[in-house]
Amino acid sequence: MYKEIIKNIKKYDSIVIARHIGGDIDAIGSQIALKEIIKETYPNKKVYAVGAFSSRFKFLGSLDKEDDIDFDNSLLIVLDTPKVSRLDVENIAKYKNRLRIDHHPFEENFCNIEWIDEDKSSTCEMIVDLCFNTKLKMNKSSAEKLYMGIIADTNRFLYPCATSNTFITVAKLISNYKLEIPSIYEKMYLRNLDEIRFIGYVFQNIKVTKNGVGYIKITDEIQKKFGVDAASAGNMIGELSYIDDFIVWITFSEDKKQNIIRVSVRSRGPAINTLAMQYNGGGHKLASGIRLPNFDLSDEIVEKLDIICEEYNKNN
Repeated sequence: MYKEIIKNIKKYDSIVIARHIGGDIDAIGSQIALKEIIKETYPNKKVYAVGAFSSRFKFLGSLDKEDDIDFDNSLLIVLDTPKVSRLDVENIAKYKNRLRIDHHPFEENFCNIEWIDEDKSSTCEMIVDLCFNTKLKMNKSSAEKLYMGIIADTNRFLYPCATSNTFITVAKLISNYKLEIPSIYEKMYLRNLDEIRFIGYVFQNIKVTKNGVGYIKITDEIQKKFGVDAASAGNMIGELSYIDDFIVWITFSEDKKQNIIRVSVRSRGPAINTLAMQYNGGGHKLASGIRLPNFDLSDEIVEKLDIICEEYNKNN
């Protein structure tokens, strides 16, 4: 697979790198890092990393617009995206060729070449493997972004997806590129006071069902009150991981710019990706996402999750 990927990267002078909507650190980090890696290896190629920008992740770098791209003669590389409906580009059919690199469970085939590995912790780990097994040139900047993506998707190696191979990969990254770990963690986890106050609001107002579903609806009005954007609101899901009362926890965050409700779901045991697929979402067994047009279906989703937790409690 490595040879096939490199063969196609070499073939095209124009390469567009995309990822899923509502990009997180793994998605955006792998995207921008791969752009840097291709440019480092092939300086004359035009390489674009596209999608909606989030100020929450500005430490990863900037994104490009699709305006000046010659789609007919471009390779589209899709990262970290299990379904075409969750891809943050307008129309994949206009691209000459399509290649996908993803660590989510397989849902559908939508690229000509597909490298999917559910055993990898993150798409960033897959990009590191690609570089270590080919002549692609990584530098300290791209290595740092890939390290961040691995840290984010494993929650600092706390999730089961962090395997012994993940630790070996990270050790090589740190050693080979002299990564400065304290400064990386500062970039990822430092918060301004408004965001800390917003976190306090969420902890004060989150509700829990009788079977252990923690949930909160975060409106645009609440976001404005605390001076945070929709991406920051959506990423609150990670702050709820260590509340013992929750088996499953979910946030519904209004995004006025995209006119959607961002839904993030996490689980400590029961599978939740099947439910996410029912609402045109998807993801991992214990971590999934959905996009809704409004809050109308939020109570229904919480009720279904509560039933899932009830069954899980009976069997465990």
